[in-house]
Parts: sequence; C-alpha cells; structure tokens
Amino acid sequence: MYAEERQHAIVLLAQERGRVGVADLARRFKVTPETVRRDLETLASAGSIDRVHGGAVPAGRIRLTEAGVALRETSRMSEKARIARAALSFLPTRDDTTVLLDGGTTTARLAELLVPGQVGTIVTNSVLIAGSLAARGVEGVHMLGGRVRGVTHTTVGSATVDAIRRLRVDVSFVGANGFSLRQGLSTPDPSEAEVKSAIVRAGGTVVALADASKYNSDYLVGFADLAEVDVIVTDKSLPTADHSALVDQGIEVVLA
Repeated sequence: MYAEERQHAIVLLAQERGRVGVADLARRFKVTPETVRRDLETLASAGSIDRVHGGAVPAGRIRLTEAGVALRETSRMSEKARIARAALSFLPTRDDTTVLLDGGTTTARLAELLVPGQVGTIVTNSVLIAGSLAARGVEGVHMLGGRVRGVTHTTVGSATVDAIRRLRVDVSFVGANGFSLRQGLSTPDPSEAEVKSAIVRAGGTVVALADASKYNSDYLVGFADLAEVDVIVTDKSLPTADHSALVDQGIEVVLA
C-alpha cells in the first residue's frame, strides 16, 4: 500500500470513528508506530486531521488525500457500472468519433463497454485503460506520455498537459474526486488537476462521471467550474434536494 493510500484510509477512519489511535493504526496497516506518527503529522500539516494525544481526530471538510486504484476499484462498483452505461449514450454513433478518456475507476468501467470499431480514436492518460482497450482489440488507442503517478496509474506533468492542449475531440469523459456548487470539480493533486482541466477544455462535449458519494466533497484543487461541463452523470442515491440544486443552476444531471 502506498503511503498516500494509507493516509487516505486513516482520514476515512477518523471521520467514521471520530478518533483514531497510533497503536490501532499500526496493527491495522502492519506498519510501525513511528510510520503512523509520520502519517499523522503529514495529514495534520495538510489540515486533513487534528493531532491529539495518542492519535488524531477529524479536521475540516477540505480533503487532500485520495485512495489508490486498488481501493477505489472495490468501492461503489454497481453505481459506477450504471454511470458508465448511462455515459455511453453521449458517445456519437460514428466510427470516426474522437474521445478523450480521463483516468479513474468509473471512466475505466466506461472503457470496458467500448467495442472494436465503435470509436475512431481514443486518447487517454490512464495506463490501465490503454492496456485494457488494447488487450481487447480496440484500435485507435493513443496513450499520452508523461510521468506515471503511482496512486492513480495515470500520466501527469507538462508533457501530458501540452499534448492534450493540442487536441480537440468530440467528447471528453472526465472523472473527479469531488463535485459541488461551491468548487465545481476537484481533485487533491495539482498535477492531476492540470491534466483534468486540459481534458475538459479539449472536448466538444464534456461529460463528467462521479458517483453521488462525491457530491459536496471539496478537494484541494478545483479543475473545472460546473458551467464548463455539459453533463454530470451520477447515481440515483443523490438526494433530491441536491439534484434540484444542481438543476436550478442550469446543469444537466443524469441519474443512473
């Protein structure tokens, strides 16, 4: 488990329990108490938790850490599958369609639904999505170069962003760690945010995929205003009041 993944899990435990202890965390993650203390200091410095004697308690709402792919793959699986199927309806029915696929577990579910010959060109910064498509015989797959970020298995950095900025595609499918009326679409990592922002700007149509648990979760870096997105595809567990608040702002919301 990456340190970032462990730290994300610590924040979630603190939010669920109200308090976490060093000894318990060390046993849970099979690391030394010293490693846990370093994790807690890192999280406290970032404002994700508040340190107390022997452990930590939850801090404010802004989130700065994220789970790795392995953890997110098993989270809200049925919702992500429904969101992916609903998002597929925004794909033009032409064999020369061009698509940008952001990295993420929900966009990965969408990629699994694509069949050979359905899309002319697919560009992605996700190592996992590119490999999956190529393995299934989907042609026209282009992998964006750049530094591979271990937590998300995506390419980031100036080379990735510069390549996207030269593109114009029919549809951009983008994921987000959080979305809200306050901050729009957000993510904890600045390098991921730069890539996602470029993906949004490259799409003739922009479709955001985010399950309802991400609503009203604000992360460190906002990468797109909701007005920059044509459609948000989420799931039916989004409360009616929240759905109405988004629609009242002129945002098209699809509940899968």
